[in-house]
Amino acid sequence: MIDWLFRNRQTGRITVAQVPNLALGIFIASALARRLFDPAGDVRHVVRIAGTAALIWWAIDEMARGVNPWRRLLGAVVLVTTLVGVAAA
Repeated sequence: MIDWLFRNRQTGRITVAQVPNLALGIFIASALARRLFDPAGDVRHVVRIAGTAALIWWAIDEMARGVNPWRRLLGAVVLVTTLVGVAAA
């Protein structure tokens, strides 16, 4: 079960995490900007929206192109969690 879940279908190696792609990089940058600079007003909203959009982009991409079932499941969980958070806001 563990082997099936984490085995990279492209390389045959175990893959749990990967180097962040552009979408995840944008999300990380927006999260850091919010924490370090604590922007106010419109800037805060733009940074939050950009980060949320990037995270949704990343999650959908993982669901579609994840290298193993773990990555696809992670994308699905992040997508649902993010959408629930957006709906509750």
